[in-house]
Amino acid sequence: MKKIVFAFLLFPFIVMAQHNIGGTFSPAEDYTYAFLYEATPEGANYINRAELDSLGNFSITLDENAKAGIYKIVYAIPPEENNFDIIYNGKEDVKFTFSQDYGVNFTESSENKLWASYLNSMDMVNQTITNFYSKDGTDTNAFESIFKTAKDTQQQYEDLAEGKLAEAFIKANKPHLPEDYEDLETYSKNVKSSFFDHIDFNNNLLRSSSLITDRISGFVFGLSAKPNNSTYMANVDVVANALKNTDSVTQLSLLELLWQEFKRRENHDLANYISDKYLLKLAKATGNKILEQQLISYKNTSIGAIAPDFEIQTEPSLKLSELKGDTHYVLIFWSSGCGHCLNELPKVKALMSTISNAKVVAFGLENDTVNWAEEIKKYPNFVHGIGLGKWENPLVQTYAVAATPTYFVLDSDKTIIAKPYDFESLRAFFKK
Repeated sequence: MKKIVFAFLLFPFIVMAQHNIGGTFSPAEDYTYAFLYEATPEGANYINRAELDSLGNFSITLDENAKAGIYKIVYAIPPEENNFDIIYNGKEDVKFTFSQDYGVNFTESSENKLWASYLNSMDMVNQTITNFYSKDGTDTNAFESIFKTAKDTQQQYEDLAEGKLAEAFIKANKPHLPEDYEDLETYSKNVKSSFFDHIDFNNNLLRSSSLITDRISGFVFGLSAKPNNSTYMANVDVVANALKNTDSVTQLSLLELLWQEFKRRENHDLANYISDKYLLKLAKATGNKILEQQLISYKNTSIGAIAPDFEIQTEPSLKLSELKGDTHYVLIFWSSGCGHCLNELPKVKALMSTISNAKVVAFGLENDTVNWAEEIKKYPNFVHGIGLGKWENPLVQTYAVAATPTYFVLDSDKTIIAKPYDFESLRAFFKK
């Protein structure tokens, strides 16, 4: 009989083992849904979503079998820029408040509150260190007092986090703690040289979170007051060296993030530096053909590169390299079925009528010739070409065309001198 009673008691216990992740977004009218993802070293797996009520509240119930680890809350588009991590230990609910002005504040969850408290405490310690060096930075007694506080704070939180998921994050975030007095130059040098000493790049919990990517980004872009390309190259090399004991897939994913960021900043030299020295070899080693092609295409179409040659017309034959007599060439990849293209090409026509010694090369990416043949009649002064197969056309990969219209500005030697994002950027180039 006791066994039967125990079985009945067990069922509500299992139900009670379910936990919730919920919060309040403010101002409520700025948000609609909260999306929950389970983070992994390879990406993120969608779990569920919840619509916010009129007060900005939501709650998502996790399955009792939900794994402990890192989860992400996505609250706006684009998701990669509008999310934050939460630690879920499988033992407790997680609740928070969030606003753009004040960030996330955890109201329930010992793990997340401990990590947040640690970060706040270390921020105060770091501010004290900054104040010390900005005023004078030579008082050895003050130096010893400040760094004793830093050491005690770090140790206190490591002790509190023992056995918790937050322990990995607190230990990974351990700062440089000098034993003896260091002047500002020495301290700064040692901070930089020890920046990755406590990060285990093979720890799946850390790899699932944003900590590693934030640290890498902070190191490359945030440690130098006036960085130049030489500084960036040296910083990238330090990151690559820190990753050398990890597997090729991990190295590739983290270095690709830096490549993407330099691309976004339109720093072609640094993007190609990362590609040539590290990424291309890693892409080949891991069999990532898509990234390998992207790297090659990007380098071939970077500012300063000679535009890859291709046959614009077949009858009579005319190659890009054979165009002569103009100072500038505007190469446009477009499509007769693209609304943006049909809107911008008339503007390009009007603009180029005011520019001397410039020629437009309009290459249509098309499934057939019907609409294209009608549209090109409107632009008799353009050099026209057509690439059938549309997105399957080889030039899409060669020129890394991700959308139409895509613009390139070439000089008389067919060197790429600008890659305008849209017509307004094209106009700004020529007006300048």
